[in-house]
Amino acid sequence: MLEALDLACERGSRKLFSGLSFALGPGELLLVAGPNGAGKTSLLRILCGLTPPATGEVRWQGKSVRSLGEDFLSQLFYLGHHNGVKDDLTALENLLITSRLAGQALGEEAARAALAHMGLAGREDLPAKLLSQGQRRRVALARLLVTRAPLWILDEPVTALDARAVELIQGRLAAHLAAGGLVVLTTHQPIEVNGVTPRRLELCAP
Repeated sequence: MLEALDLACERGSRKLFSGLSFALGPGELLLVAGPNGAGKTSLLRILCGLTPPATGEVRWQGKSVRSLGEDFLSQLFYLGHHNGVKDDLTALENLLITSRLAGQALGEEAARAALAHMGLAGREDLPAKLLSQGQRRRVALARLLVTRAPLWILDEPVTALDARAVELIQGRLAAHLAAGGLVVLTTHQPIEVNGVTPRRLELCAP
């Protein structure tokens, strides 16, 4: 279970949100909504343990994520607004290296299969700098097909994707949730996950 307890976030002299609490259990999807500047990305970073809250605490399985450290990070897949794709590495190298950095051994055959499933067959060995923005996003999202982390925190996962790629991601989300995974995500685009009614957290502009 992921718990947020009385979270507050400040940026400079502005308070983006305060008194924010929720609990998310297996098979649940939380959609974080709100206008630009409301603190959606800041909230995701707090949930990941990347940014400390002004007040409050985030807990994973009943323990503070700050005290868990690497044990929490090994249970987490975080996809930020930026792809985190290295220009001079190929699509295949990017997927293999990011998986290794996450503590997951991934073979080349499995990596190529994931990239092909994301519509990148024939482009696996191209440097990422030669790929379109949508294709670079697909490289980053290919990790969704191979990660074993139960908690996914995704910032605008379907940005720059065409309709077919969005369907692929929605299908992967559905499978992850059906297996008892947890998902927190932000998106400005409609997203539908079969068999799941998202919980919605609305942040307001400060």
